[in-house]
Amino acid sequence: MRHRITRGLTGLILVVTLAGTIVYCTNKDFSSSGMIFSSSVAGAREANIATNSVLAQIKARGELVALTRYNTSSYFIYKGQPMGYEYEMLKLLANYLDVDLKIVATDDWSGMFDALENGQGDIIAANLIVSESRATKLAFTDSYRITRQVLVQRKPDGWRKMTTHGLNASLIRDPVALIGRTVSVRQSSAYYTSLDELSRELGGNINIDPIPEDVETEELIKLVAEGKIDFTVADEDVARLNQAYFSNLDVETVLSLPQSIAWAVRKDAPHLLSEVNKWLNSLQSTYDPTFNVIYKKYYKNNQAFARHMTSAYSSKNGDKISEYDDLFRINASRIGWDWRLIAAQAFEESHFDIHTESRMGAVGMMQLLPTTGKDFGANNLRNPAENIRAGASYLKWLDEYWSKEIFDPNERLKFVLASYNAGQGHIQDARRLATKYGYSSDLWDGNVALFLLKKSKKKYYNDPIVRFGYCRGIEPFNYVKGVLNRYEHYKKMLT
Repeated sequence: MRHRITRGLTGLILVVTLAGTIVYCTNKDFSSSGMIFSSSVAGAREANIATNSVLAQIKARGELVALTRYNTSSYFIYKGQPMGYEYEMLKLLANYLDVDLKIVATDDWSGMFDALENGQGDIIAANLIVSESRATKLAFTDSYRITRQVLVQRKPDGWRKMTTHGLNASLIRDPVALIGRTVSVRQSSAYYTSLDELSRELGGNINIDPIPEDVETEELIKLVAEGKIDFTVADEDVARLNQAYFSNLDVETVLSLPQSIAWAVRKDAPHLLSEVNKWLNSLQSTYDPTFNVIYKKYYKNNQAFARHMTSAYSSKNGDKISEYDDLFRINASRIGWDWRLIAAQAFEESHFDIHTESRMGAVGMMQLLPTTGKDFGANNLRNPAENIRAGASYLKWLDEYWSKEIFDPNERLKFVLASYNAGQGHIQDARRLATKYGYSSDLWDGNVALFLLKKSKKKYYNDPIVRFGYCRGIEPFNYVKGVLNRYEHYKKMLT
């Protein structure tokens, strides 16, 4: 069988068979997969299906879109840094797949399942209990954790002075005692299903209060502690973590057998499911402690949990990114930027450390060289107000510089950030190279960014059209990506 192979600008290889079937492969897939194209049209079609799978789509766009919920175990921001058990695990998975990670924190739980079904996300990572009803609609990965459902109830007033026997007598220890009581849970949760089944098994009526789908389990736990509701149900490890903070809670009454926690993908994503399972099994079966370290960080570290629950710099319970937010707001307003974007850049530069100094002599929050600082009005770069003001002024200058050549504001932002990191001279070199090799000099991703990366290779930095020589392009490339990714996190969580 003969094939005609052509390469498109997108980096796809089109294999056109004599039968007219077109098989799409990435360069990497064609060179390394060892795929053998048989003469049968059916075989070609199978290859076509595989290449157009959800996993192949993820690889092609270079991004895994993960659906999760905004809480202190899955995903949140603390002192400017995205955190969470599911978030850290997802980062490992994205690295394994060699793609970027995009987090989508849905407004409510039912919306999360709809988003997966509608193709707005690739995977759900949100502490899901595997249940029979959910398995009819979702394809679950292998389990990565085992838990039990427990009743969360409030201890009586004066419980510290009670004997253990007296305390137990005042609390529900037998699920039968729930008959006639009201337990508040989300209707889409596995807890609702378990309570409904328990109620039928007991032959009595447990009043199940279906609370709004945007309310997190940890919020319900807090409501129990505050006396605003009487009971809720939670995973045992989540309940015990919260109990360490709310000492008046009891979580000893078990309502279920051990249950599996897993991630979920669509039923039509078998290749993605297989790859995630392969990664999970490898992570759990090796001597690498990463899996256990992440688990203990979020489910066993009571002190860290307390900090996340109370800190003004935790997006879950506070409304601040850093102690310098007011300075970011003032200067963002002055230059017409979003303050969260300047905050994201400051974190990328210095982790909000005003005293830091780079090996190249860049100083403070916005990592400005002393000469640059003076050019933009800063006499003392270790003063947060002067440093941030000078950094913002420099950003405004760069924006005006690029506005004469890059007219799309979203594209221009990438050129501004790259120039802040590496200098506009290197970026102009990359634009000239892009033009020479038939790419766009006005687009960043896959065009100018590509040739900025190539400026670390002799063939390119010795090109006569290059005026500023060698550049370790991976640094500004990652810098732009890092700032914009962090900005997206901040936009989702803070106004």
